[in-house]
Amino acid sequence: MNPDEHRRLAELEDRMWHFAALHGHVWRALRRAGVRPDAAILDAGCGTAGFLRRLRDWWPQARLRGVELSAFAVQLARERAPCPVDEGSVTALPFGDATFDAITCIDVTYQLETPVDAYREMARCLRPGGVLVVNEPAHPWLWSYHDERVGGRRRFTRRELVETLCAAGLQPEWGTHWNCLALPLVWGRRKFGPAPEGSDVQDYPVWVTLPLRALNALERAGLALGLRFPFGVSVLFVAVKPPAGG
Repeated sequence: MNPDEHRRLAELEDRMWHFAALHGHVWRALRRAGVRPDAAILDAGCGTAGFLRRLRDWWPQARLRGVELSAFAVQLARERAPCPVDEGSVTALPFGDATFDAITCIDVTYQLETPVDAYREMARCLRPGGVLVVNEPAHPWLWSYHDERVGGRRRFTRRELVETLCAAGLQPEWGTHWNCLALPLVWGRRKFGPAPEGSDVQDYPVWVTLPLRALNALERAGLALGLRFPFGVSVLFVAVKPPAGG
């Protein structure tokens, strides 16, 4: 991702509707998986630290850490993050084996040529029984200017993400698409609308953001009731590192 996109992230991710929904889904996935509020948690590919900032508010006792490849993003993250942020690659994490109780990886491996290498590293750094929560862009047919602007290489199918996690030695436990109700709007915008200069990470007028927030609130309620969405702009999965000898 180029510096302009990272700068835009730092300016907008604390208030943009998409990131509020995304970070909330990841946090609830951690809770659903039984991760403790005082756990050691790594955000792998933390960007400009938007999720770490929210997670500190939700879980003040958590032992948080971030790692990010881009030196420019690391600089921004260190100015904003409530915890240490290291410069490093998700395919060669600068941490010892079995260091973390949980790892989050939010919209990162779709930028890699071989995502399984990153998930193997995360599995190495998780303690036995540790939890990985991943979110990735969904549906290859949704590829657009947005993916190109943010340095994407692919969009995942649900099956592809599950198979990649399994190949890394992790056990997928739970998953769903989300941003389901807004999918027709996103598809129409990206396939038929004029391409902006940058990505879709930008300020939108209230008449756009309020309906999208309402749609995501409906989805959140459905997920809380046990629903799983078969399609959506993103796909979210919880995977577990098998216990030693398991």
